[in-house]
Amino acid sequence: MVYQNSAMLSQPLQVYTVVKPMQKLTTLALIVALPILAASQTTTPSAKTESKEGTKPAMKKTLTPQEVHRSAIVIDTHADTPQRFVDEGFDLSDPLKGGNVNLETIHKGNLGAEFFSIWVDPEENKGHFARRTLELIDSVHQQVAKHPKEMVLVTTADGIERAHREHKFAALMGIEGGHSIEGSIGLLRDYYDLGVRYMTLTWSNSNGWADSSGDATDETVKHTESGLSEFGKDVVYEMNRLGMMVDISHVSDKTFYRTLVITRAPVIASHSDARALCDAPRNMTDDMLRAVARVGGPGSKGGVVQVNFYSAFVSQQYRDAQKAMGPEVKKAVEDLKAKAKAQGHEATSKQIEDLQRSYADKIPRPPLSMLIDHIDHIVKVAGIDHVGLGSDFDGVNGQLPEGLDSPADLPKITTALMARGYSPEDCRKILGGNLLRVMREVEQVAKQLQAEERPKITNKQPFDEWKK
Repeated sequence: MVYQNSAMLSQPLQVYTVVKPMQKLTTLALIVALPILAASQTTTPSAKTESKEGTKPAMKKTLTPQEVHRSAIVIDTHADTPQRFVDEGFDLSDPLKGGNVNLETIHKGNLGAEFFSIWVDPEENKGHFARRTLELIDSVHQQVAKHPKEMVLVTTADGIERAHREHKFAALMGIEGGHSIEGSIGLLRDYYDLGVRYMTLTWSNSNGWADSSGDATDETVKHTESGLSEFGKDVVYEMNRLGMMVDISHVSDKTFYRTLVITRAPVIASHSDARALCDAPRNMTDDMLRAVARVGGPGSKGGVVQVNFYSAFVSQQYRDAQKAMGPEVKKAVEDLKAKAKAQGHEATSKQIEDLQRSYADKIPRPPLSMLIDHIDHIVKVAGIDHVGLGSDFDGVNGQLPEGLDSPADLPKITTALMARGYSPEDCRKILGGNLLRVMREVEQVAKQLQAEERPKITNKQPFDEWKK
């Protein structure tokens, strides 16, 4: 969720080389071998195959973008669809009805796994963040219960691969905003037990123990001295110990760097882009990109930045046009609220969002190529092992690049990457392989920390200080 006013297993492919004459294969072996050969997704190297005429080089197969995309485990780390589950009674089997994600588009785009965002509006839910968090978590569980033949709740990297082998869509969850834990390590653990596998330390609001990029320059907001309070450091450690990925999208630059000093495991940016291409505080500088690639304990291969599809983070021109339109949009929203109040009721969030979208739709959408530019930039700065996809579907009010309206359009990204010279293996890393690697490392760090003799985190929670 972004701040609208400024979110069969695809294994490493095997190379099969025929080393015996086909006539020497038994009938049974032939039956087994042929499907394997047909399923091979890699370009065959210069192996040789025997024939009656002698030894000849095997034919090389050039994979199409469609074949590469189908061979990958495609993982998206951010979709705000749970808001629709709870507020609109939306079901994944329904038509899109103006949204981005449903089962039909998931299947069409070969989306293997989605981290559904558990985002709690801090203004609308004051006093009951945990209740709203639990309702959203429950909504994801209910979708899985309704569609057991098509999807499964997953909490590990192995679980994602198992779901892929079973031809099921893997549903995961990530909390977007540390205010959801209400200053309680206990709640953090409860959310983990319910299946949450990452938490964005802040949303667009600072929460008392971590600072947000959304209000970093607001002097009326109380910020930490170093980016994380002592409690905030305990939160990061406990996430490492549990095996919950630390997400630094949305945090202030100061909180970003402090978190990287504290964490024992690699971090993710679940939905962020490159600030060098679009100067949004939510995007990451080149120094931050390099830092994510290096973060983690001894032997770590580093974290991953999942590119956000939101047009105002992708295109500087779009962002500038949106900012120029800001005062007009603000007045229109105020007029809508005043009219509703005069009629004896409050304007709904849906009414406000629809009004904002009516203005946003007047701005030309950036081309898909600009999103690929962000992937390119992160690869050049941080490396091919440190970029993935974090769409922000259902969280940006339709403000997406041209031709990228739902998971059904994800193959276009693979096509565009290959057109720029990315290899099939590079594409598989970007589409999901890099995120799987980070998940596995986070899980391994958790096992190590759980085996350590470390003083337990205090059960006393700083409620009083947090509420100031």
